[in-house]
Amino acid sequence: MERYFEFEKHQTTYRQEFVAGLTTFLAMAYILFVNAFILADAGMDPGAVFVATALASAIGCLIRVC
Repeated sequence: MERYFEFEKHQTTYRQEFVAGLTTFLAMAYILFVNAFILADAGMDPGAVFVATALASAIGCLIRVC
């Protein structure tokens, strides 16, 4: 795995990348729920806000990768 992702070239380690990925995942999971609750208090449908936030995040990730 280290050879495939060229950790040494990018001056990183497996542990550092794992912690970064976990942090990003937990932050996004938190944002999905908090955003839905905040906008639900403003009168919006929480389910629709949850889906819209998830889709916007997915599109943003895909645009960044492509």
